Amino acid sequence: MQRRTKTPPHGGLVPLTAVAGALLTVLMVLVFTMLVWANQDARGSLRSARSGRPALDQIGVVEKTVLDVEASQESYVFTRQDEFLRQWQAARTAFPPRAQRLVDVSTSTDQRRLAREIRQAGQSFIDDYSVPLVDAARSGAPAARGAERTLEGERRVQALRERLSHYLDVERTAIDRREHALEARMHTLTVVASVGVAGATLLIIGYGVYVTRVIVWPVRRMAATATRLAAGDLSARVPPSGRREIGQLESAFNTMAGSLEKSHRRLRLLYDAGTAVGNTLDVGRTADELVRVAVPRFADFVTVDLEESVLHGGEPTSAEKALRRVAQGGVRDDSPLDPAGALIAVSAPPGSAPDALPDAALVLDLRAADTASVPDAHKTDRLLEYGMDSLVTAPLSVQGVLMGVITFWRTRDSPPFEPDDLSDAEELAAKSATAIDNARRYTRERETALALQRSLLPHGLPERPTLDFAYRYLPTGTRAGVGGDWLDVIPLSGTRVALVVGDVVGHGIHASAAMGRLRTAVRTLADVDLPPDELLTHLDDLVIHLDDGAGDPTGEVGSTCLYAVYDPVSRHCSLASAGHPLPFVITPQGAVESVPGEAGPPLGLGGLPFETTELDLPTGSTLALFSNGLVHSRHLDLGHGLDRLRQALGSGGQSLEATCDRVVAALRSGEPADDVTLLLARTHALPADQVATWEVRADPEHVATARSLTTGQLDAWQLQELSFTTELVVSELVTNAIRYGGAPIQLRLIRDTTMLICEVSDGSSTAPHARRARILDEGGRGLLLVAQLTLRWGTRQTAAGKTIWCEQPLPTAEAYAGRRGSVDWSRE
Repeated sequence: MQRRTKTPPHGGLVPLTAVAGALLTVLMVLVFTMLVWANQDARGSLRSARSGRPALDQIGVVEKTVLDVEASQESYVFTRQDEFLRQWQAARTAFPPRAQRLVDVSTSTDQRRLAREIRQAGQSFIDDYSVPLVDAARSGAPAARGAERTLEGERRVQALRERLSHYLDVERTAIDRREHALEARMHTLTVVASVGVAGATLLIIGYGVYVTRVIVWPVRRMAATATRLAAGDLSARVPPSGRREIGQLESAFNTMAGSLEKSHRRLRLLYDAGTAVGNTLDVGRTADELVRVAVPRFADFVTVDLEESVLHGGEPTSAEKALRRVAQGGVRDDSPLDPAGALIAVSAPPGSAPDALPDAALVLDLRAADTASVPDAHKTDRLLEYGMDSLVTAPLSVQGVLMGVITFWRTRDSPPFEPDDLSDAEELAAKSATAIDNARRYTRERETALALQRSLLPHGLPERPTLDFAYRYLPTGTRAGVGGDWLDVIPLSGTRVALVVGDVVGHGIHASAAMGRLRTAVRTLADVDLPPDELLTHLDDLVIHLDDGAGDPTGEVGSTCLYAVYDPVSRHCSLASAGHPLPFVITPQGAVESVPGEAGPPLGLGGLPFETTELDLPTGSTLALFSNGLVHSRHLDLGHGLDRLRQALGSGGQSLEATCDRVVAALRSGEPADDVTLLLARTHALPADQVATWEVRADPEHVATARSLTTGQLDAWQLQELSFTTELVVSELVTNAIRYGGAPIQLRLIRDTTMLICEVSDGSSTAPHARRARILDEGGRGLLLVAQLTLRWGTRQTAAGKTIWCEQPLPTAEAYAGRRGSVDWSRE
């Protein structure tokens, strides 16, 4: 709307208001002259009538003060509480000035005399009665509570209240007399004023009709429009119906409403950008969110181009010659702009210094712009043909480093960009740059944590002929990052296998590092071949001292572990838990049974024993080990989760891989909030014809017998190639058991698919140690010989003593370094 610059003839509202004001002034002078004489007479009466009111108010204040003194002194005398003493002190101190104030506001000589008597009587009551009474009460005198003292106080107060009442009655009588006189004079004044008011009313009515038509109605329309604006309807405008200054006011009001609407759109755009951009911590999705916010409210098309390193969490360098288009969108789908994923040549916005961080730049007319400074410059002709008219480029930078460029485009169907739009573009770019940088940092930290976790987890589980494995490991998908769950399969001596599942509560690098240290500790302790309960005891002690002097101990974040050992020869499984859920056993018939026993305390508490659970597993049984993240979450109660896991495990199906998929699908939906670990192990017994066991008498003469039995068994197994070496090993181990150990002595040979295992057990718990024998020593070379002739050897403690074992690869087996399964820890 155009603003009015001229007013109609005959002047504006100011001359009209001046004329009407002059007429009203003349009339009011006449009225004033008539009222002066009555006003002078009524003024004195009014003053006299009003002068008595302060005295009435003050007499009430004095009376209340006297009552406060009496009430607080009596309360203190009977309760001895200091609170009442403080109230008494305050009332006592306030009485003299309040009584003097009563004297000052009294309106007559008699009243002032009565006020002085009240002041003297009240002060006498305080000084002669109240103060001595309180002092006596302070000193604990019994007389302070006597009836005589109480009656004296009541008499004094009653006399004082009578003086107060007399003063009040006299003052009210005087006030009533003055008010009656004032009413008579005011009646006369009212008659005189009515004559003047009647004349003024006629002029005011006429003037009011004019003001209503010229001013009030337009202002009411403006008020209604303002109400709509306040309610959120920023499109409301005032119809241009006013004249003179009112017309100018309407025009200015509409201009202000348009500016307010534009400011509101800008603030809403920036608010939506602050709330909608950067909620995902993903660089690509953050760029898409920016495009959705800016189109179509700010631009018809938007493109976001970033450095390639930023997309992968790397540091921006500002040195790349081309940017990767991360997001592109607009009001139409047939945009000629390069799509997302394309490489865009880097060019500084027009007007920026070559080596400085560029500022936001405005291109008012694409036809006249330097194409070198326009993104998608190779498509300039197509852009012009499509209708692209103006654009704004703004850098995406954080801490002075350029990460990319955002470009806002408008077509001929929309108003072109204005210089004021640069600030909006810069604000959008600043908010988006911060969100993109946060997403970049999160991507880098998450990739770092995942790399650390992958490096600490086992890269493969060994294939064992006596166990079939299937597992699933799902890292958490939350912003908290990777977690501390792990699983492991550890080969032990005598074809036994250790199954391990653990959980370090928490997420991030610290949890992954703690998990790696615990896994390494478990493998180290497993090499010692300890029983499960003893291994957890050592692990618990290690956790307590793991971080002495180096930060928070691992146990404080909640570390749990389940350790199970399966022996395929005896089909026996022993396990112990440190705060970890006990596994399920799936029988060959398909029934799902809970493992009996109790989970011990989590690692790091110290001083509490762990309980070993012994199981005999039929051939074809399946052990299901899992972490807490599989059966418990914010939306899944632990008991309900265990019931669902039991149902999923018992749903049938022979394939362990299929069972893993079924269990994960049944218990997990979407990205897990905690690491999910599941390990299924199907057991097989070692056939009896692959194990040979003999009792050996503790007599050196029976060493030859042991060699003969070994040779015969190797012939039966068609392993004659190993006879010579095995005879030497058996001779050395049996001789050592007879010489340094004790009864009973047992020799056992085990043949699996890759190894020949020789074990000699005796009743002594003393572990042998390999040493370097000197030239003249007659002994000390036995274990050294065993170590040279076999692939590996070791010792383990048993309930009856110890067992020394050694392994030799079978002639037809592959090299022992080798048979490991390839495992992808990221699969789900």
